[in-house]
Amino acid sequence: MTHHSHPHARAGHESTPASTPHPTPQPTHDHDHDHAEILDLDADVLAEHLASITAWLPVDAAPRHVVDLGCGTGAGTLALLARFPEAQVTAVDSSAAHLKRLREKAGAGGMAGRVRTVLADLDTHWPDLSGTDPASSDPSHPDLDRTDPARLEPNRPELVWASASLHHMADPRRTLRQVHDSLAPGGLFAVVELAGFPRFLPADAPEDRPGLEERCHEASERRHDSRLPHRGADWGPMLTAAGFDVEAERTITVDIKASPSNAVGHYALSSLRRVRAAVGDHLSPEDLAALDRLLDTTGAHGILHRSDLAVRTRRTVWAARRT
Repeated sequence: MTHHSHPHARAGHESTPASTPHPTPQPTHDHDHDHAEILDLDADVLAEHLASITAWLPVDAAPRHVVDLGCGTGAGTLALLARFPEAQVTAVDSSAAHLKRLREKAGAGGMAGRVRTVLADLDTHWPDLSGTDPASSDPSHPDLDRTDPARLEPNRPELVWASASLHHMADPRRTLRQVHDSLAPGGLFAVVELAGFPRFLPADAPEDRPGLEERCHEASERRHDSRLPHRGADWGPMLTAAGFDVEAERTITVDIKASPSNAVGHYALSSLRRVRAAVGDHLSPEDLAALDRLLDTTGAHGILHRSDLAVRTRRTVWAARRT
């Protein structure tokens, strides 16, 4: 399982370009690099909304130990570190490259000593989440030091955070039970789920192929629904069945207009490149050609030159207590 705090960083996107006679106006990146890029853009554009979610969490007292399941490149981890300045965060992901990027960010922010990274595929191995040593579960961690017993004192998490990661699990109900058993009594489990992929273009765009973006996402959903049956799920009943008391639920509507920095434009470009790689061979020739014009960073009709972009999506958050 590789998270991803980012909304659509994994669901429905693959990095293998489709075989097509149309030129592909996108650079060749490896899988982890693609994910890291889009997760970082997501963190940048949606930082304010992420902060509002962490501020809303109904914590009884500031947690000392927080776990981020499926942390990706660290958007959630860094938001949780900022929200709870006395907490240590255990960040779990199946990508060593993502964890390395997270440690770099934490170090740049002066928070390296508060982060423990854990390299694990949660479908095959449930790691020990009770330690507080930032290096103890990741042999590649540069701060590996087992000489201080205080850093190894068991400390069950009071807060577990899972953003856009549960629907990637092979057996999410089992994962919910494992989280329940890992939490300290009275601890909180925060689940963030996405209502589909973000949309960036107006419904009547582009001018030569109105509705193109929606058709691309429909093709992606048809292809991936069977592989990710829990994407967009209502986690409330499953949390209750796993022994949690669901205390609160909130849906946040995101509608962010393009800014002078054009971060939204780069986010849209990176996202639609991944959509093209996933479903390019399922589009009509006319739609594929129109999509390629949007992805052309040198052309006058490229997405980076549009002034009508926005990030539109919804996120639902469940706050569930282990009683």
